[in-house]
Amino acid sequence: MAGGIGSRFWPMSTPETPKQFLDILGTGKTMIQQTVSRFLPIIPMENVFIVTSSRYKEIILEQLPGIPQDQILLEPCMRNTAPCIAYASYKISKRNPDANIVVAPSDHLITEEEKFQNIIRQGLVFTQENDVLLTLGIQPHRPETGYGYVQGKVAGNIGDGAIIPVEAFKEKPDLQTAESYLAEGSYFWNSGIFLWSVKSIIKAFEAFLPKIADTFNEGQTVYDTVDEQSYIDRLFPECENISIDYGIMEHAKNIFVLPSEFGWSDLGTWGSLWEKRDRDAAGNSVVGSDVHLYDCEDTIVTVPNDRPVVLQGLKDCIVTEANGVFMVCQKQEEQRIKEFQKQVNQ
Repeated sequence: MAGGIGSRFWPMSTPETPKQFLDILGTGKTMIQQTVSRFLPIIPMENVFIVTSSRYKEIILEQLPGIPQDQILLEPCMRNTAPCIAYASYKISKRNPDANIVVAPSDHLITEEEKFQNIIRQGLVFTQENDVLLTLGIQPHRPETGYGYVQGKVAGNIGDGAIIPVEAFKEKPDLQTAESYLAEGSYFWNSGIFLWSVKSIIKAFEAFLPKIADTFNEGQTVYDTVDEQSYIDRLFPECENISIDYGIMEHAKNIFVLPSEFGWSDLGTWGSLWEKRDRDAAGNSVVGSDVHLYDCEDTIVTVPNDRPVVLQGLKDCIVTEANGVFMVCQKQEEQRIKEFQKQVNQ
């Protein structure tokens, strides 16, 4: 899934080039390149589908030159994750009605890739053998208020690799609730990574989102033909704007969670990016070849390599320059970035 606009990483991420197409970690690879690369030991490129906005087609072709064009599925407008997943699922079903599917966002960080790959392999065996919808739940290690949670039905201690039924999905909690989730032990961060057979997910769409199911089922006659894009352009905007969590996962009874640990972050904020990037002894994280820090602490800096920058006395700040905008913001105030963006773009 690569259709988001990454507004929380402005000014580096813009609607024209959102964060999934940027090297925000300073590794030499963009987020979508890293995502595809980590799946290739399990899933060959001929089985990788990218669902994205029609405006990003050329960026995808440039950054993923090995992917066939007919596996880049272009949305004419944003309609959240349920229509996105339905489009890919019904198209895959036409090619292989026995397919097993992994759904993953294109802009998440995973630092322990071998662990991740082993967990995906385990999950795919489970979904191939059972009519289930499986989500990866991340073992929480702090009372995080920025993530949704998955509550498992837990009896006794959870062994390594145990797959357990889901009791409920929970919205982002306040701090007190998050602390209670952490203490209780049966709650996991909702990673937004799902595994299922194409038969199971289509059955779920038919049961819980029948209008969306009808739209994409009727497209079976046009998938992989010259008429596919015009069909999608015409009918995709009519789809309900709804997430897979709200539309299906909160209603289905055959939901399971695989508790996991593989160095995951959704990198949804500058603060989460600061936590995951390399930092110096003072807690500063810098991307930019000519940055000079004096008396700075716990600050994240992202500037172009050819830009000399001198910073003194900053603590817990975000410093970035991109797309003609230079921004310095306290990390604790980063929820105001959308407000700043609106004012700059007026």
